[in-house]
Amino acid sequence: MKILLTSVFGPYGVDDDFGRKENIMELFHNQITREQGLFSLRFNHQSFGLYFLAENIDVPTTVLDFPSKERFIKEIQKGYDYIGISFILPNFIKAKYMAEQIRKYAPKTKILLGGHGTSIPGIETLIENDSICRGEGVKWLRRMLGENTKKPINHPIMNSVFSKRILGMKLKTDAAVLIPGVGCTNGCRFCTTTHFFDKKYTPFFNTGKELFDVCRKVEKKLGHDEFFIMDENFLKVPQRAVELVELMEKHNKFYRFGIFSSAETIKQMGPEFLARLGVSFLWVGVESKQEVYEKNRDVDIKQMIKGLRDHGISVLASGILFSEHHDQQTIMDDIKFMVDLESDFVQFMGLGPLPGTKLYKDYDEKGILRKDIPYEEWHGQHQIWFKHPHFNLEESAGFLKNAFRYDYDKQGPSLLRMCDTVLRGYVTISNYKDPFMQKRALQLKKWVGHYRMMLQALHRFAHNDIVIDKTIKLIQEYDDQLGPMSLKQKIGTRFASYHAKREAIKILLSKNNYQPRTIMTKYRMSVKNLAVEALKGRSLSNMLNIHLNWDHEPIMVELAGTLDKINAKTFAKNLLGKLKREDCLVKLNLNQLIAIEDESLKRLLKRLRKYNQRVQIVFNDGVQVVDDAFASLPEKLKIMFIKEELVSSL
Repeated sequence: MKILLTSVFGPYGVDDDFGRKENIMELFHNQITREQGLFSLRFNHQSFGLYFLAENIDVPTTVLDFPSKERFIKEIQKGYDYIGISFILPNFIKAKYMAEQIRKYAPKTKILLGGHGTSIPGIETLIENDSICRGEGVKWLRRMLGENTKKPINHPIMNSVFSKRILGMKLKTDAAVLIPGVGCTNGCRFCTTTHFFDKKYTPFFNTGKELFDVCRKVEKKLGHDEFFIMDENFLKVPQRAVELVELMEKHNKFYRFGIFSSAETIKQMGPEFLARLGVSFLWVGVESKQEVYEKNRDVDIKQMIKGLRDHGISVLASGILFSEHHDQQTIMDDIKFMVDLESDFVQFMGLGPLPGTKLYKDYDEKGILRKDIPYEEWHGQHQIWFKHPHFNLEESAGFLKNAFRYDYDKQGPSLLRMCDTVLRGYVTISNYKDPFMQKRALQLKKWVGHYRMMLQALHRFAHNDIVIDKTIKLIQEYDDQLGPMSLKQKIGTRFASYHAKREAIKILLSKNNYQPRTIMTKYRMSVKNLAVEALKGRSLSNMLNIHLNWDHEPIMVELAGTLDKINAKTFAKNLLGKLKREDCLVKLNLNQLIAIEDESLKRLLKRLRKYNQRVQIVFNDGVQVVDDAFASLPEKLKIMFIKEELVSSL
């Protein structure tokens, strides 16, 4: 038996028969920094749930993430017993098409549907399927396969983002994802997550000790000390967070975290505790000044955000537009209220009655849902899909766009605000006396140095006088606190400005719609199949991961994980075949290697030396495992290397 788990196919964020241009496969660029042009934060997230499922069953499993239509159709013809499709509402048409192709090309394969899209009324008959998963998926899939549902959860080791770009600079991934549990008990009427998991929280890891062990495991494998916690309300289990801090202090670990949390739990824990925990980013649902949810009652949101930013914690405040109480005036009051909170990021979402939520049920009963609008437009980043007494469809799209623009015009880029927050945090934490917080201050100082190199580009490309003044003031504050720039920072400043200029040109030419690369990962394969997959250059779990972009010139190849003599030989054989067949150039990136066994790199380069004019090996200065292996190489092999300050991942 074998299983394929797949996300929907690309391209994404384009107007075609399957989707809309507003539904971009980038969380921040789609719905947070969307009107910030050059300064928008650009990166992709993998389909975390698919990898979590694959890691926690016994059956040999393949995860296919971000395939093209052609790549998907090719893969489904390989004799899988089950194929699982994960999708959200706007990707309904894509999921339907994929299921039809499975019936056409693999009629004996059973189709599994999962994700928030399964809440669509009548989905059982709308998309071909043999079974549908709603809610927590690990137990469901184990039960369906006849496996032990009570086995401990094994956390997948994976990066939180990829294809990371800031100011046009391609930056390497430096954080992993951490998933402590799923669901939320707050029960907000509009929230798909709380309703999808039946207003319950299902913890995968109940204690801080369990989370700490996962962090150490990830750090050992990937080398990351930063984690993005995918949990709707992480601080809702306060003792788990307290124990995690205690263990970090005991073992002298200084992990950093991005979290989601509600205002009442933030108030309970306080900014000092969060700084001690290492929280660097926090997402909080503010929703509205006029419609106060229980989670925000009796909380001074603006003062809370100020306290967090003063402790070096960047805050994303989320607001909802087109609620029942909104008219032309009150909606502007809420927009101004959200911007006046002075958070690093502001997310504006159009109120979205999505299937499965209480809001959807209420609006359906009132008969105000616009069911004539196709599901691919139910994504909250353009027009509403219900009848509002004060806004038509076109007006809703305009108000939403202008809300983001108003925030950008008044506060400047979120990147500028992050530069401000990290400096404020460094100043505040430096005044703490205990040794643990002093080390946190040193950690913040390092990040202050990174952000400082972006300030000149922020100033040069500032779009109005308000932002110019804010940038000049912040540059002066950096100079006052840190003194003159180092030579490395001056070089970094020029590097950032150069790439910002290039990105600005791409934007003018409409060439900045970046698509995520296809990622394929295999789990629990036989030794024979592992060798076959390695020859094909595919990504394998628990060994050497190989990411390729054959369409790029030069061909981009990134190695991640462990390089040993066996997989070095296998990889060299595969690459040599490509070089012999085609007159191509290859750029081999070693930045993500966490271990290089003795002589393995030397053996790999000896095999590739014949093509040293067409193969370049690159790595960042300071990647210790590569530095050590490089130092032991003979000079005739070192000439194949290019050591760089910043080398992008694919």
